[in-house]
Amino acid sequence: MIICGKNAIVESLRNKKAVFKLYVSKNLMQERNNEIFRLAKQNNVQVIFKNKEFLDKITKNAHHQGFVAEVENFTYSTTDDILNLARERGEQPFIVILDKVEDPHNLGSVIRVCECAGVHGIIIPKHSACEVNQTVASTSAGAYSYCLVARVTNINQEIERLKKEGVWVYGIELGGEPLYSENLTGAIALVIGSEGFGTSALVKKNCDKILTIPMRGKINSLNASVACGVAVFEVLRQRGANEQ
Repeated sequence: MIICGKNAIVESLRNKKAVFKLYVSKNLMQERNNEIFRLAKQNNVQVIFKNKEFLDKITKNAHHQGFVAEVENFTYSTTDDILNLARERGEQPFIVILDKVEDPHNLGSVIRVCECAGVHGIIIPKHSACEVNQTVASTSAGAYSYCLVARVTNINQEIERLKKEGVWVYGIELGGEPLYSENLTGAIALVIGSEGFGTSALVKKNCDKILTIPMRGKINSLNASVACGVAVFEVLRQRGANEQ
């Protein structure tokens, strides 16, 4: 897999992800004291200087900042891995479920938000949804290196399974009770719907409760990654207040 951008590559190197080659713009040859070069040397990663045209070509004209890396393909986790991480940390499970989110920029942003908020893992469907690819990895600014993502065949089966594990499943959708009025300090999973259609009818039906982000503008919907950010940081706020 190809990833680009300084932050994404630095975090991959810090987290000991397998980086096979690092391509750097010839214009940056004088910046050898940069952290990315130090980490590459520390991890015995070959650094190859190339012209901008080469970097543009292999990244399909993505915003690479002069840094492009060949890395191992993303390794998906399982729902068990996510639940086990929560147990290892001695925390109530905190999970985000994405219902057919197709935009890789949205998925990358969600991964970044979830990693920053301490979410134990993200569950995505195998079909009719974006996978973790080059764009997702780069958009996440390296957060993909630290975040568990489970790719499952059936979202509804995973929801039922989580319920049996004592996890309360909330759909973040219009028409529900106010997000800020709910106690979100227990074991929870937040369901975020797709960009164009929101949460599917069956997934919504299987949620324990629907919560709505209060809005005052004329447009009554948020981008999937923005809605996720609002919801997960409300959970973080409540859990932080609870710990104090």
